[in-house]
Amino acid sequence: MEQLSNFTTLRVGGPARKIVHAHTENELIEFVKAADKNNEQVLILGGGSNLLISDAGFEGTVIRVESKGNALDYDACSGGMIEVSAGEDWDKFVALTIDKGFADLESLSGIPGTVGGAPIQNIGAYGHEVSETVARVKTFDRQKSEIVTFSNSECKFSYRHSIFKEELGRYVILNVTFQLRKGEQSLPIAYAELAKHLSVNIGDRVKVTDVRKAVLQLRASKGMLIDSKNEINSAGSFFINPILSKEIADSLPSEAPRWQQPDGKVKTSAAWLMEHAGITKGEKLAGAQISNKHVLALTNSGDATAEDIVELAKKARKKVFEKFGIKLQAEVQLVGVDLD
Repeated sequence: MEQLSNFTTLRVGGPARKIVHAHTENELIEFVKAADKNNEQVLILGGGSNLLISDAGFEGTVIRVESKGNALDYDACSGGMIEVSAGEDWDKFVALTIDKGFADLESLSGIPGTVGGAPIQNIGAYGHEVSETVARVKTFDRQKSEIVTFSNSECKFSYRHSIFKEELGRYVILNVTFQLRKGEQSLPIAYAELAKHLSVNIGDRVKVTDVRKAVLQLRASKGMLIDSKNEINSAGSFFINPILSKEIADSLPSEAPRWQQPDGKVKTSAAWLMEHAGITKGEKLAGAQISNKHVLALTNSGDATAEDIVELAKKARKKVFEKFGIKLQAEVQLVGVDLD
């Protein structure tokens, strides 16, 4: 049986009882239908970048999404609608849009994974989220055994959340249609670190190519690029930045980062909480390690098991909870493991 560690960026994960490769939307639907007909568990696998699979592997059918292709229909003056297959590499797609003269995805450069995974997690970085550009998402509804297309509002997007995560496993994403703006100027710079790197002010617009270059540099400096030099295998940010009630946020030290949310709640930094709870870069537990570059990246130093990474994550969560009373939530999808 093939080891799932071969398909995850953490390079951990036990054997798959059965693994199939879907190269088209029709193949993806047929594989899912066949597994459901046989009452088999199904694991949809894209780029494997946001995934921690147990050492025991997966007792069901693993379907690797490898569908490719995009269709572009746009008005040269205003922008375009781009329909992209779920199996396309996310960052290659971002690079393509910029090369074709489109804007709005530049801040999301360098995020590992596939296009199909992007709306599930509502991926975001440097002040922007993919939900700002998604027009619709075409899915296969496993409950109804039919194709269902969601508009942006029907996707129920919020911070690192969507209906596809809310009902995880029900909807298999077939393709995503993005509405992008034609132009050389970026979205307003919304993140202080990026603004500083670009030597501009919050709210300024700069060339999309400059934003992409800066974002890739920042991600590399934090060990958040899969192909960055000498980088240990990781799943990127392991924990979600907590969104807190105003009362809990007010109880944090004054220097703790705070980002006001539309509903009155306050987002803070998981990395700041970890660092100020005593988690240090380079800290190890068996084969698992906190990245030397960024505490939010839990890594495989070469011989880690999934259990090693789980235990390191538990240790980090415990320290943060004991110090601040905040329970960090995993950003990565956990398969066959849990942190409680």
